[in-house]
Amino acid sequence: MDTTDPAPSPTSTTPSAATHPIRPRRVSFDWQRTPLHWIPDEPTATHVINVLHLLLPAGERWFVKVFKEALPLVTDPELLKDVKGFMGQEATHSIQHSYVLDHLAEQGLDTRPYTKHVDWMFDVMLGERPPGGLPVSAREWLRFRLSLIAAIEQFTAVLGDWVLRAEGLERAQSDEVMLDLLRWHGAEEVEHRAVAFDMYQHTGGSGLPRYARRIGGMAFTAPILVWLWAFGAAYLIRHDPQLRGRLRYTLHEHNTAVRKGLLPSWRELGAAIPRYLRRSYHPSQEGSLRAAVEYLATSPAARAAAGAIGRAAVS
Repeated sequence: MDTTDPAPSPTSTTPSAATHPIRPRRVSFDWQRTPLHWIPDEPTATHVINVLHLLLPAGERWFVKVFKEALPLVTDPELLKDVKGFMGQEATHSIQHSYVLDHLAEQGLDTRPYTKHVDWMFDVMLGERPPGGLPVSAREWLRFRLSLIAAIEQFTAVLGDWVLRAEGLERAQSDEVMLDLLRWHGAEEVEHRAVAFDMYQHTGGSGLPRYARRIGGMAFTAPILVWLWAFGAAYLIRHDPQLRGRLRYTLHEHNTAVRKGLLPSWRELGAAIPRYLRRSYHPSQEGSLRAAVEYLATSPAARAAAGAIGRAAVS
């Protein structure tokens, strides 16, 4: 399946990243009927994906904070519009994933011992001031953090594209509400796939230092994400009250879920890095904007949110 957007012809109705508006959708989800193992009989795949809920509430709040710091540096009005739309989407993602953490806690899986470390990483280690009195200027520290966000967004775009195409999750009869959350979020990640990159390029200086900092951002981001994901999956499986210690997170179990189409392949994730390292790279061809927009037009949560806005406008 070709996951890239074709070059639009003069009569094409394919959405163009250059003209497609980025706007938040005020969605909501009802978690009352979602089981702890929302992929039936697949606790490893369930919890590997559940790591998203551990990382994203704090991570996406941090995205918004860093972008707020950088807003005064944006001189391009079109980029400014996209950045504000990105911030609105990321704020909504953070809120909705935090509700999943509440749902996990109601089912006996307390995630706070893990998420406190994630909170510390974003709020302290990557906060407004460099940690430990590092001799880094405020401007350079901001640019470094923007480079991290651009690198993270490379992976979220790849994951977003994967979940939109992940037929294995449907074959496994995954919970419909959780699948809609993941695909709504994934579609918006594809929708705004280039904004963090463009924000960094616009505010990160010029020439070789800007490119070198972008590469450094990926060099920092990729191993940290791997460690956080493995640690998070192991934590969730170890503390799952329904498993009662009968299962451990292992590479064998993970790869079994990959073969079933329940998780993205290592090759798919790893290939995102060399693409990003190309000096001429731009993320506008990650995934398919058309597929993302088509899903957002059918997503139950997104349709309900659009209907609520329409009713409010009429009343």
